[in-house]
Amino acid sequence: GLTKDTRLCLSLSGRPGNTGTRFHNYLYDALGLDFVYKAFTTTDIKAAVAGVRGLQIRGAAISMPWKEEVIPLVDELDPSAEVIESVNTIVNTDGYLKAYNTDYLAIVSLLRSHDVDQALPTVVLGAGGMAKATVAAVRDEGFTDVQVVSRNPQTGPALAEKYGCTWAQQVGDDAPRLIINCTPVGMEGGPEADALPVADEVVAGASVVFDVVPRPVWTPLLLRARDLGRETISGAEVMSLQALEQFVLYTGVRPDAALVAEATAFSRQA
Repeated sequence: GLTKDTRLCLSLSGRPGNTGTRFHNYLYDALGLDFVYKAFTTTDIKAAVAGVRGLQIRGAAISMPWKEEVIPLVDELDPSAEVIESVNTIVNTDGYLKAYNTDYLAIVSLLRSHDVDQALPTVVLGAGGMAKATVAAVRDEGFTDVQVVSRNPQTGPALAEKYGCTWAQQVGDDAPRLIINCTPVGMEGGPEADALPVADEVVAGASVVFDVVPRPVWTPLLLRARDLGRETISGAEVMSLQALEQFVLYTGVRPDAALVAEATAFSRQA
């Protein structure tokens, strides 16, 4: 049961779900760790991070829209967060807050495990925190033909320039072979839950479609890609891998692959 010694970890998200909560708590139970995990949202991110520090909360997962906003609120940035100026994980050690980006680590891992060809002309949709992690990951993995597609005329070009990519406001005539969606289009509960982030013919022209939207597992984009017989990589895979790396940072324990698979399956029943 819960005691005064139980350590709390939490998530801060604009639209909280139960997936992370179920994933982490399943592993705590399975491994006999005196931890508990709870999802929160907030209207005051500064106060929320101050609460993490002041209440000795061990860890905080940070989601949209605060991945950049928390940077000045922590004491140290791990290279995974510093390079891309985007945070998704805060670890509190005796009041000292260190921030990481396990999204970046997860995307690198998935590009490798799915053996995605670095020669594929690639489009990354979006220019927020998740897009930063993704562009950095594809560039670090040796992809050379990369375009950032974002409607925002400030953040889009800035991200492209930082990593030596091109930028456009929409996908042009040269159909990308690898599409990576880092926009909220297709996200469950969002304003564009039923929409595709690109035109149907762009999906048809791709060979690999990667959607980082975590819920649902099969977004409209991935369903369309699957119907067309294209290879798919899901945001659910990103979520599981990045949550695993968070779990390790919080607890110092790395569960085996079979247990992670169990926790992932359990988390997706939510």
